[in-house]
Amino acid sequence: MTCSSPGPDHINRTIALAESQFALFKTELIKKRRPWRTVEEVELATLEWVWWFNNQRLHSELDYRTPAEVEAEYYAQNNTVLARAIHGQQ
Repeated sequence: MTCSSPGPDHINRTIALAESQFALFKTELIKKRRPWRTVEEVELATLEWVWWFNNQRLHSELDYRTPAEVEAEYYAQNNTVLARAIHGQQ
């Protein structure tokens, strides 16, 4: 059995996505609410922003749905397929 690496294209896309996400984080949170008084203040605001980003912010790439909605839909569809496969249904 061999394992292949993801390759440079995959790595480049991953890096681009991370850079884009970080720029969005800085624009939507860090720069808007400065000056920050403590590291703890930034940490708490970061947790709140990540929760908001995943559960409330609508994303155009997701047909104006939240990541949480898309993930729930994905697992609901795949659990149905899995349940049918387990029970021998089509």
